[in-house]
Amino acid sequence: MSGETALDGQRGLFILSPGDRDGLSQLARQVGWRVLAARRATDAAQRFLHSDAQIALIDMREAGGDPRLIASLAPAVEAGGGALVALVAERDIATVPQWLDAGATHYLCAPFSQEELRAVLASAQRLVDRLVGGVTHSRRAQRIRRGDALFWERDGDVIRLSDSLARHLGLDSRQIGPAAFVRHLPRAERRSVIAALRGMMRSGRAEAFAHAAPGRPGDRLVHHLRLVDGVAAADVEWLSDAHGQDAIGRDDLTGLRNRQAAVDWLEKRAGLATTVLLLSISQFDRMNAAYGQVVGDALLGRIARRIERMTSDVAPGATVARIAGTEFLIGLTGEAAAADRATFLARQLIGAIGRPFSAGDHLIRLTARCGIAQSRTDDDATRLLRRAGTALADARQGGGEGIRIFSAEKRSRQVDADQLETDLRLALHRGEIGIVFQPQYPVDGEAIIGVEALARWNHPHYGPLGAGMLFATAERSDYMLPLSAHIQAEALRQAAAWPRALSELRLSINVTAEDIAQPGFMAQFLHLVDSSGFPRARLTVEITESGLIEDVDNATTLLTALRAEGLAVAIDDFGTGYSSLAYLKSLPLDYLKIDSGLAQDIAGTARDRIIVRGVIHMAKSLGLRVIAEGVETEQQLDLLAREGCDYYQGFLRSAGVSSADLVALVLKR
Repeated sequence: MSGETALDGQRGLFILSPGDRDGLSQLARQVGWRVLAARRATDAAQRFLHSDAQIALIDMREAGGDPRLIASLAPAVEAGGGALVALVAERDIATVPQWLDAGATHYLCAPFSQEELRAVLASAQRLVDRLVGGVTHSRRAQRIRRGDALFWERDGDVIRLSDSLARHLGLDSRQIGPAAFVRHLPRAERRSVIAALRGMMRSGRAEAFAHAAPGRPGDRLVHHLRLVDGVAAADVEWLSDAHGQDAIGRDDLTGLRNRQAAVDWLEKRAGLATTVLLLSISQFDRMNAAYGQVVGDALLGRIARRIERMTSDVAPGATVARIAGTEFLIGLTGEAAAADRATFLARQLIGAIGRPFSAGDHLIRLTARCGIAQSRTDDDATRLLRRAGTALADARQGGGEGIRIFSAEKRSRQVDADQLETDLRLALHRGEIGIVFQPQYPVDGEAIIGVEALARWNHPHYGPLGAGMLFATAERSDYMLPLSAHIQAEALRQAAAWPRALSELRLSINVTAEDIAQPGFMAQFLHLVDSSGFPRARLTVEITESGLIEDVDNATTLLTALRAEGLAVAIDDFGTGYSSLAYLKSLPLDYLKIDSGLAQDIAGTARDRIIVRGVIHMAKSLGLRVIAEGVETEQQLDLLAREGCDYYQGFLRSAGVSSADLVALVLKR
């Protein structure tokens, strides 16, 4: 089901009425409009911007009208090229010029007939169409606003959900039976859901029900029920505790904080650990030229919603702002401000913006770049934003994934690949290559059951560099074998010195394709393990999928021998290479580790989930235990657990930590 199916020619209307919300909503539905309605002015602008409506109707009849009602919505309506209808009592007709001056584009005098309401709304829609350059552009803007919307409709014996709603509810399919749909909602709220549905079917009047949003404490999903030709349907609204707060300092077009509010927030953070992401949409001016500014404005609204939701998933409590035309700021604090977390969020945001936007007859594809800056103790808002801007400029000029980090040092971390190859030769002797341990947890428990040893390069100029850049540099400089041997030895040395409290933890260390290709590797490796004093029975050797596929026969012989010597064996990063499930049956394995990208796909489309489910079920049928890497959200964890995944690791619980911090984590539980 697409947004087009649910529209069926109906346009969205937002109603603000302190005293007659339900009555006006019913009348508007009778003349063919989909309605989202509110009683309070405090959060009206945010709710309007989060909807797909381009027309707002404000009820000014009580006590001659409250000027704050118009003031609360007019800037948001005007910024999006919409129309605003003021409803006035006949006795107050003289106030109409006042409301027109305040931002209204039309007025309707009560009492009114259905025909008069229909005519005024049609006139308002024609104004919107003219403002955007015609009906075609107007409909494109409407499709874009509807593209990521949350809605469902009854279709025979099933309920069909929009892609976004299915994803947010953690459902495997966009089709679900009515009883199963109700059972999927929180148990304590099912009775009110059933009552609302029965009430609407009995009376024919619109109803609503609400329930907690999965994985987002304080947020709720409100289902605005309606009957369309006798069939139940609902537009679903996401309400957050943040709606209505900080109304001053909001961007009228997107509802995010504006630039001044972002600067004020940064000033209050002076001297505290803060990381800023500057996200820029590439070549947006071309899209504006092709489709018109109002379509572009609608796109910016949808981009803002995607940024908001992704940031809320990965870094709850982060500050999100629109600081320029196509530039957005995300402010991170606490654990989320770490370089790895910030980089992960940047990748997720770039991916979210890269998903096509539907404009009805066209798919609009966008790209983004991101600059990241970490604060220094002497930073003020201006300095921090300047460094983030420099990193963003580097990201625009460079290739690759489009992300650049500006650390606490004075230069951007746009690295010189040739210089890194030279520096790596000295890094081992300087003690710059360190080890961190990322905890692994059972999907249904809290206790740490093991860790994976990960390498970190503490570069004297560029700051912390992750394993990806470290190993890429080692491959280019033909330095993989010395680097791998150092990492294995250091991880075993530290693990052997762990206190008794960690005596049950398993340790996973990585072995490369270059390692296993070396004559005599197994004997040398076992000697390294035994001389470290770490027990073989608690050690898992991880070999990447690509390393195994290069020579399956040799890999099978090696893995069989390692298991015979008391070590466990895992295939690492499954899903990044050929991802052939067929060859797994010939390999003697204990664990299969799902690559982070594949694990995160389980919260994507129904097709993505089918792929992940197939991998897990095949592994389980072969007697393998499954570990998911890169788990970042509760939704991903819940879905992985439901499919039978055994263990997981990722930022949802912990990044890589030092041995000392690992001890503290274990003792805390």
